[in-house]
Amino acid sequence: MKKLMLGLFVAFGISACSLGDDTQYTDCGVNTAVDFTGFPFLCNYSVKTPPPAAAVTVVASQTKMDELFTKHANSCSVASDPNIDFTKQYLVGVFAGTRPTTGYALKITSIVENNCEIIVNYYEKTPSANEVVTQTPTSPFDVVLIPKTSKGFIFIKNNESPDNMVIGSYAKNCTGADCQKFYQINDYNTLKFLNVESGKYDFSQYKYTPTIKKGEYTLLLKDVPAEILALKGQTKTYGTPDAADQGGVYFELNQASVITRVYIDNNDTDDQSTAIKAFKKLIKDKITTLK
Repeated sequence: MKKLMLGLFVAFGISACSLGDDTQYTDCGVNTAVDFTGFPFLCNYSVKTPPPAAAVTVVASQTKMDELFTKHANSCSVASDPNIDFTKQYLVGVFAGTRPTTGYALKITSIVENNCEIIVNYYEKTPSANEVVTQTPTSPFDVVLIPKTSKGFIFIKNNESPDNMVIGSYAKNCTGADCQKFYQINDYNTLKFLNVESGKYDFSQYKYTPTIKKGEYTLLLKDVPAEILALKGQTKTYGTPDAADQGGVYFELNQASVITRVYIDNNDTDDQSTAIKAFKKLIKDKITTLK
């Protein structure tokens, strides 16, 4: 486990960072979870100068935001609010540095605090064995919003699996609050996507709030029907979801960077096997518990 002390490319003016320096870590009491919000950064910003080596940042002002990032028109297909109220929130970022190909990614998994510090946990995804990559250098990073704080930061790199699944229920003509309910389930947390628009299921475009839960992905994977597992990267629709305003159930499986998507009619249709119907009910029940 590596600890990256707050340093290079930071908002607080420290000019150097160190990897693997465990001597600076101080036990300051019991850790409690910090609420944070995933921020669809790339919809509205780009990094002016990506750091060539591992780096972190805590942006505490609009001035620093403007120094580090370039704001551009929303490039995503959904509405995206680019504004940050720095009187209430800070932007926290982790940067991998330059990587030789595509297929790399960083993800902040949890944030906790104790009496004297904020601890940011994250992992780096590397290309899977059979993943198709291009020989284009990349600079992976992840950013989130956290409540304003006066505490110092420590960043800890952990080992996590990037495999995940997304479950959701949707109804195009639903006009109530939170009609489209979508959650990403990992083995380290569960993300609730906010304000999802019907039919627009690129979840990198949405803000999210996390709940720290361990092992949920592995547990739910045991209940995925064999016929869905056999799709391996295909998209399949059962019935005609939402054709008569009846809505539908969404399932997405991301294993070793292979994404399988399934849409299931809320009505039981002839092409839904007993296993699919049972899985549909399981998804609905799971969503109910996650509200």
